[in-house]
Amino acid sequence: MNGNFIQRWFGRGWLSLGYVFLYLPILVLIVFSFNSSRQDMVWSGFSLRWYAELMNDTEIISGFGLSLKIAVLTATASVVLGTFAAFTLNRYQRFFGRTLFSGMVSAPLVMPEVIIGLSLLLMLVSVQKVFGFPERGMLTIWLGHTLLGMAYAAVVVQSRLQEMSKSLEEAAMDLGCKPHQVFFLVTLPNITQALASAWLLTFTLSLDDVVLSAFLSGPGSSTMPIVIFSRARLGLDPRVNAVAALTILAVTIAVIASSVWMARGERLRQKQVQAAAKAE
Repeated sequence: MNGNFIQRWFGRGWLSLGYVFLYLPILVLIVFSFNSSRQDMVWSGFSLRWYAELMNDTEIISGFGLSLKIAVLTATASVVLGTFAAFTLNRYQRFFGRTLFSGMVSAPLVMPEVIIGLSLLLMLVSVQKVFGFPERGMLTIWLGHTLLGMAYAAVVVQSRLQEMSKSLEEAAMDLGCKPHQVFFLVTLPNITQALASAWLLTFTLSLDDVVLSAFLSGPGSSTMPIVIFSRARLGLDPRVNAVAALTILAVTIAVIASSVWMARGERLRQKQVQAAAKAE
């Protein structure tokens, strides 16, 4: 019994240390975003000075606006393309080029972002020399983020499709629905939670991406992570702490809201399944 007690508390202790190691720096960053001093790790009093100065920092505000636009567009495009890719791989087990297609969908997950960014940069520069379009900026960043986000969205959606029973789709086909009607009226409603999870995941990946944005950005198109990274190289700026604290707050609220929404949706789905089982 003593051995089990020691093992249990030993495991809990290591787990607690892991959480402290991961989240303590974030907590320190939030605390020092309210520090009145510019010096790092020297607390001199509570102040909202850096939040006030942040409102007048046009570079960060412009970068945040650009990052937000790209993240929304990336998440939407990634979910659409990733859903179609996942549906194809899950529902059609045999077709010509399936292995190649599956590898192309999964490749961005295991390929270093530096390689992806460099290859996209070389391709876009070559295309621009021939056609004069596109210039590096918001469009090129969005293309690079979508390439990466689509792979993550496909994994999330495909895992949900594997759990979903095909009998629902087969029943709809027996009742006279056409394939596209089955997809939009039966399949999509049953994978709504996976779509929401994929959207939030790809939105977050795009919002904080530095490597691809650095390769694909152009003059006047610096995203918020690039601005923060460039300032961090010259020394920590307290306004960066304020930006990070606001970002953490927004992400926390979004995660809590999405978790509550998905939990309610799951409970509603379970009630509907139980009601259908009782009706039979």
